[in-house]
Amino acid sequence: MNAPRPRIGLIVPPAHGRVPPDAPLLYGERFDFIARGLGIDGVSPRGFAPVVDQIVDHARALRADGAQAISLMGTSLSFYQGPAFTDRLRDTMQQATGVPCTTMSHAVVSALQTLGVQRVAVATSYIDELNARLVDYLGALGFEVTAIEGLGIEPVGGAAEVSTERLIALSQRVHAKAPGAQGIFMSCGGLLTLDAIAALEGRLGIPAIGSSPSGFWNVVRTAGQDPRSPVGGQLFEHPLSSQPERQTHATP
Repeated sequence: MNAPRPRIGLIVPPAHGRVPPDAPLLYGERFDFIARGLGIDGVSPRGFAPVVDQIVDHARALRADGAQAISLMGTSLSFYQGPAFTDRLRDTMQQATGVPCTTMSHAVVSALQTLGVQRVAVATSYIDELNARLVDYLGALGFEVTAIEGLGIEPVGGAAEVSTERLIALSQRVHAKAPGAQGIFMSCGGLLTLDAIAALEGRLGIPAIGSSPSGFWNVVRTAGQDPRSPVGGQLFEHPLSSQPERQTHATP
């Protein structure tokens, strides 16, 4: 009799509460991902405000459904109030559920650290206000954003409509603005980045990460599982360390 698949919980910004499409592309049927949706009004601080206080309740519900580890799979939703808020939110989720918890912002930080990227070029789907907050967030943690540019998308679901070609062009543009970048980061959990990661790493010869793939890599590690995958780029070549993922916001 086969052992049950590890069950991993995801809190996603859209109301539909569906597991993001990167899950089967990265891991096939290795894990049982379950999700709950927050129903944000828009990808902006104003859109986040009504749902922030619901995050811990969703974590509790996922735990009740059997989740063995839980992630808040929203990048800007977890970074927009700064690193102290992100850590406090993760710790509150963990205390409320009794299982390891993380956020997509913790995932991105851990991914950059794992890849040895300190100077990073950033392409986003965001409005300017969120871009500025992301620069501040990464800067507070010791990273240098060499250049950043966003697509100004605020409607929920809009990022998923961005083509791979457009995302590659945006990422190459921010890289060209400051050629000293050690890596590319495509920020927004709604962006579909897997094909862009492969293309950018091949063309530029530096690591590339996206929010959603990093989020899955991180929550799988948080669950104590092997995060490697044949897709997802250089990040997914790194095996699980001897201890489950426990990302803190220490300066790299």
